[in-house]
Amino acid sequence: MVIVEKDKVKTTISDLLKSHPEGLSIVDIMKMTGLARHTVLARLHGLIGANHVGVRKVNMAKLHSWKAGEEEVVEQGDKAKIVSLEEKHIKKKSDKKVEVSKQKEFDATKVKQEVEEKLRGGKIKKSEAEIFEKRAPLVHVLEGSKEKTGKLGKDYVKTGIKGFDDLLEQGIPSGSSVLVAGGAGSGKTIFCLQTLINKAREGKKCFYMSFEENEERLIEHMEGFGWNPRELIKKGKLRLQRMNPFDITRNVDALLAQQKGELLIDVDPVIMPEDFAHPDFVVIDSLTAIASAFTGKEDSYRIYIEQLFRFLEKTGATSFLVTETEQVPKIFSQTGVEEFLADGVIVLYALKHGNVRENAIELLKLRGVSHQKKIVAAQITAEGIVVYPEQEVFSDTG
Repeated sequence: MVIVEKDKVKTTISDLLKSHPEGLSIVDIMKMTGLARHTVLARLHGLIGANHVGVRKVNMAKLHSWKAGEEEVVEQGDKAKIVSLEEKHIKKKSDKKVEVSKQKEFDATKVKQEVEEKLRGGKIKKSEAEIFEKRAPLVHVLEGSKEKTGKLGKDYVKTGIKGFDDLLEQGIPSGSSVLVAGGAGSGKTIFCLQTLINKAREGKKCFYMSFEENEERLIEHMEGFGWNPRELIKKGKLRLQRMNPFDITRNVDALLAQQKGELLIDVDPVIMPEDFAHPDFVVIDSLTAIASAFTGKEDSYRIYIEQLFRFLEKTGATSFLVTETEQVPKIFSQTGVEEFLADGVIVLYALKHGNVRENAIELLKLRGVSHQKKIVAAQITAEGIVVYPEQEVFSDTG
C-alpha cells in the first residue's frame, strides 16, 4: 500500500478535527496548522466531498467536525485520499497534544423553563427574559471556546470608569483586544472615550481611530462631559484621527489581487500615525463602519478582520473595538466571528421600559480573568458613564 506523505506541518486538518469533536472554524484551522486560507478551504472541500467532515452553523460561524469511521484521510496538496487504517499507521499520541474537553450540549428547553419560572415568580421583567433567551446560546458557545489570540501581558489595566472595574478581580490583561458591543444610544463611544481620557490622565498614550465622527465633533463630545481633551492632546497623550473605511477596502482588494487570495502577514491593516508610534491604548470606532465598506465582499472582510486582530496583538496595545448591534443582540459583531477572535466582550444595553430606556452593562467574556458574570445597571451622567455593580438587571440562570 502506498502511503501519501503529509505536508510538513505539525498537525494535519484531519488530525485536528478528530481531536476537536466540538468542531473548528476555518480561522481555528489556519492558526493551528499555519496553512493559508485558500489551502484550508481546498482541503476541507475534499474532506466534505468524501463525507468525512460535517459542517454546522453557530450564528454566523461555520464549525467543521470529523465524522469518519474506520478510515483515515491523508492529505496531499489540495486533494484528500482515503487509505485503510492498519496497525502500522497508528501513531502514539504526542505529549504536546492539547487536551480539549467536549463542550456540554446547549439545552434551550431548560433555559426557557428557567426563564418562565422567574417571570412567573416576578424575579425578572419580560424585557429581561428576552435578553437572556436571545443571548444564552452564544454565551454558551463563547464560554466553551478555547481560542487564543496570543499571549497577553501579565500586567492588568483599569478603565477608571466608576463601578465597572469592580466587575473585575484584577483588571483587563494588558494587550487584550476587547469588543465593545451594543445598540444605538447604549453608550459605546462614551465608554471608550472615557477610558482613554482616564488612561491619558495617567500618562499613557491613547489613540482613538474613528471611521464615522470627525475629530472636532469627538472633542466637543468629550468637553460636554467636562473632560478637557485639548490639554491631553497638546501634551501628546491623546490623539484622535478620522479615517475613511473605503481606503481600507481599496488597499485590501489590491493586496488580495496581488497575493491571489492571501493577505500578507507583514501588511498593516490600519495605519498608525508616524508621530504617535506605539500607543498604549487603541480604540477602533467602529468595526461596523469598516464592514459596511466591504458590502458584497464578505470573504475579504473576514480576512481583513483576522489580520486586524493579529496586528493589534503584535502592537502590544490594549485595544477596544466598537461594534453596533441590535438593542437585544443575538450576535455581538458584524459576522459573529469577531467575538471569538477578541479576548473580551463588553455589552452595553439601552433597555426600553415603557417610554423610557434604562442603561445596563455586562462583561460577557474576558479570557483568563475572573470577573462577575451578570448584567448590571449603568447610567450616562453629566460626567460620563457610572456603573452600579451591585444592582443586577436580572440574575443569570445559566
